[in-house]
Amino acid sequence: MRWWPEPTAGEIVWCHFPDNIHPKPKPRPGLIVSTKEDDEGMIFVSVAYGTSQKTDRLYSGEFRIAKSEHPAAYASAGLSYDTKFDLRSVLELPFNDAYFSVPPHAPHGQIPKLGTLHPSMVRIAATAFAAASK
Repeated sequence: MRWWPEPTAGEIVWCHFPDNIHPKPKPRPGLIVSTKEDDEGMIFVSVAYGTSQKTDRLYSGEFRIAKSEHPAAYASAGLSYDTKFDLRSVLELPFNDAYFSVPPHAPHGQIPKLGTLHPSMVRIAATAFAAASK
């Protein structure tokens, strides 16, 4: 098993979210919400689910990064499609190759990083996070 170097909160990574059906479901963007290290030095991340489906419909606890709305944020995120992140759907996962892989174009080298949440999106993401926490 390969463990990846610790990411930072706000990174967008290529994640195989567990779905209880497929052993390694389709990878998708995930937003790192927080990181922690266990007693053995293994890195665990809290990651929010990202999807390019139904991005025109946002629910409480979700926010969208769309090319037409936020071109700088879209470029910074390293996304291929308009994507919404669901901060009600956050999982804590070990940061290893069972759940994370190198994205197809490997924009940051051989690590799972796609990009970074742009500073202009922080307030929008914080609002969604607050709504998800209620």
